[in-house]
Amino acid sequence: MAHRLLKISSLATAVFGCSGFYLYNKQLDLNDLSVVRFGRAAATTAFISYDYLTAFKHVEYGTEEYWTLKSKVHRRSAERLRDLCCANRGTFIKLGQHLGALDYLLPEEYTSTLKVLHSRAPQSSMEEIRQVIREDLGKELSELFVSFEENPQGAASLAQVHKAVLHDGRTVAVKVQHPKVQRQSSKDIMTMEVLMRAVHWLFPDFAFMWLVEESKKNMPLELDFLNEGRNAERVANMLAHFPFLKIPMIHWDLSTKRILTMEFAEGGQVNDRDYMKKHGINVNEISENLGKLYSEMIFVHGFVHCDPHPGNVLIHKSEQSKKTEIVLLDHGLYQVLQPDFRLNYCRLWQALINSDMPEVERYSRKLGAGDLYPLFSCMLTARSWTSVTTGISSVPVTHAEDIEIQTNVSMYLPQISELLNRVPRQMLLLLKTNDLLRSIETTLQTRASSSSFINVSRCCIRAVARHKQSKARSKRRHLQIKLEESLSLWRLSMYELILWVKSSMLVHWSAKWLKSCPYAV
Repeated sequence: MAHRLLKISSLATAVFGCSGFYLYNKQLDLNDLSVVRFGRAAATTAFISYDYLTAFKHVEYGTEEYWTLKSKVHRRSAERLRDLCCANRGTFIKLGQHLGALDYLLPEEYTSTLKVLHSRAPQSSMEEIRQVIREDLGKELSELFVSFEENPQGAASLAQVHKAVLHDGRTVAVKVQHPKVQRQSSKDIMTMEVLMRAVHWLFPDFAFMWLVEESKKNMPLELDFLNEGRNAERVANMLAHFPFLKIPMIHWDLSTKRILTMEFAEGGQVNDRDYMKKHGINVNEISENLGKLYSEMIFVHGFVHCDPHPGNVLIHKSEQSKKTEIVLLDHGLYQVLQPDFRLNYCRLWQALINSDMPEVERYSRKLGAGDLYPLFSCMLTARSWTSVTTGISSVPVTHAEDIEIQTNVSMYLPQISELLNRVPRQMLLLLKTNDLLRSIETTLQTRASSSSFINVSRCCIRAVARHKQSKARSKRRHLQIKLEESLSLWRLSMYELILWVKSSMLVHWSAKWLKSCPYAV
């Protein structure tokens, strides 16, 4: 028996020794192993679940102590989740960034903690970048570019961007996919699905499986850079009538599924107020133009750029023309809205702007909200139910209202989860897009402006008119619809003019009063 144990232990020692020698020679990163990535994710999930299961045992629900403790549990759980995303990288960081953008769907402790993932994405080595370019384009860097900056302009969860110069002198941005992402993504998503199902089993109120479903559908699209290039060209043609929009031109001869070469674009991030102040850029104009772009995409065309986080929206003021441009980057993820869905969404927003509560309920139900339509309205507008019923276009946004909404999020988390599982999948990316745009408006301090509602109204009028014209059977009906559309748009323009006059008069009166006031400094 002892002799047999000695043989087994010797064999085991030899196997482990050979394995260690093999791994050492291959210089294999343990983080590449699926078992390591799964184990890390499972351990984090177990720690977080145990914390929520045990933390509140001796605390009475609803007391001040309970809410204080809950905030602490949210915070440390969010920090564990952030550390997991940073350790596993790739798809995990992408999911963490998605969660960090859901300001009005998740507790503030989670969103504020996970937002840092936009600046903590992994970076591939220069040798890895050379290898991807060699494999996909069949040439060395020196054969393709006069110069290629080794330090990336930016690193994201799936890729990083380098500045380079072509042999004809043109400056380009070369987006290169991290070499391991393609291989790891499907296994990572499977890991997330297994663990989220386990969490749902432990906490029935937790119903965020939609996150995994969306990742399974969207990740292959985001990993195909040729798809991103096609989206960029489509939206450039679609919105060519906006002179302030800049979409970098694609160099198709230097692009593959893992490499996207495009015109280099300069500018500051859309949430950088200091950059705008330094370059004399009007933040209200930027906010209004951004609203025009997205209202047009959502309501008129139904082809929506779904990742407008600050790193993907640059602001640039031309030295020659002095005109300010919005540069839209990262076109990997677009949502194509179905016509019926888009029309119902248009009519819902018209009802919300007009405070037509029967229509708000009607179209919310058509979009799957059911009896949760008040919550649905608040999530779409990021306004309280009081503001929704009073009129979101007439009641200004206040800091107190924002605090109230964020405080109530944790209380209504089960209902929010139920609602997100009820509505069409298309709505999920729209909610994410709404939150990202709202976050930009909050940073620029332009959320109180009524211009965004005017832009939404104008696009909804045009979209509904287009739909009616597609159903019209006679020239007379076509003409009638066109006249109704023109009249509605004219009324909206008059309303906008009145608001502008009132605002100008108020500014003029305030300046005059300050000059005449003996106490003015």
